[in-house]
Amino acid sequence: MPDTDAPRPAARPLRIGDVAPDFIARSTAGPVRLSDFRGKWLLFFSHPGDFTPVCTSEFVAVARAADRFAALDCALLGHSVDSLFSHLAWIRAIHDDLGIAIPFPIVEDSSLEIAHAFGMVDATSHNAASVRAAFFIDPEGIVRALTIYPLSVGRSVEELLRTLAALQRTSDGSAMTPEGWTPGADILLPPAMLAGDALAAKTSTDWFYALAADEAAKDKAK
Repeated sequence: MPDTDAPRPAARPLRIGDVAPDFIARSTAGPVRLSDFRGKWLLFFSHPGDFTPVCTSEFVAVARAADRFAALDCALLGHSVDSLFSHLAWIRAIHDDLGIAIPFPIVEDSSLEIAHAFGMVDATSHNAASVRAAFFIDPEGIVRALTIYPLSVGRSVEELLRTLAALQRTSDGSAMTPEGWTPGADILLPPAMLAGDALAAKTSTDWFYALAADEAAKDKAK
């Protein structure tokens, strides 16, 4: 019989390019397997507890933007270490008092197993104070970006949407996005990597800093 008091083996935090750990868990929409989301983008975002003010504001904002995520072919999956019963009571309170229905599943993780697998807590953690991460997972199940916030600072849904759109636009390697990029704005062309290209460039920055109109966005708009 396994020693339930034994510390878990160390789990390093996930990094960009890692395969998202698969899991099966109960959720507010029934059993969920992470790998069932393969084939589309997924925003997997976690919070340290139900009935908390910052997380409530985030879930309301994400719910209101659910159609915008769907338009980008991105599924939403919430996560908390609280029990399924707590999740259900929380979404009922949000619905009754704030008038918002939460349209995406929220998985339970009372044992911290999912939080541990995703590197949100370390082997000695017994609480969820650090479970404030969001993982952008591509259709192949690869972590393409992640964010981690403290308990007191709410995440920006607009920035989550912007990051998702930028990841999708750059996924084929044909473009990079500059600071503050939004869909339809100018893109950055990948830099030249040969000395001859750098020497042949018209200016000293042309070979590594070339803004260009996003022709792909124009074609999509037609």
